[in-house]
Amino acid sequence: MGRIVAQVKLTNFTDPDKSISFSALVDTGAAYITLPESWRERLGEIEELAEIEVEMADQSVKKGIVCGPVRAKIGGFRIIMAEVLFVNMQPDENGQYEPILGYIALEQASAAVDMLGHRLVHVKRVDLK
Repeated sequence: MGRIVAQVKLTNFTDPDKSISFSALVDTGAAYITLPESWRERLGEIEELAEIEVEMADQSVKKGIVCGPVRAKIGGFRIIMAEVLFVNMQPDENGQYEPILGYIALEQASAAVDMLGHRLVHVKRVDLK
């Protein structure tokens, strides 16, 4: 299975001068846009909505902080209002973090995963069934 990476820009809803752009791993097994806690202040003051426990891919449990709303632009898809989950992440050996783009934001932006083409595609219709 290939990796799908998307360009994301998050902007503080109440202070548009505060924004961050990054590449995120598309992970349909994750719910939130997930960022390292160390990036939180780059978005300025955003409301802390909840402290939650998250189960990682290795079954370990961490605490995370859900904040929002933020304005999110995922690639060429429409702008959405989203929540961001900040967790304590460890950088890789190059000092880089791997942000995650989860299914909630993908659904909101009408983006679907094309497994054969290893890319995101526009959903023609929103499913209300």
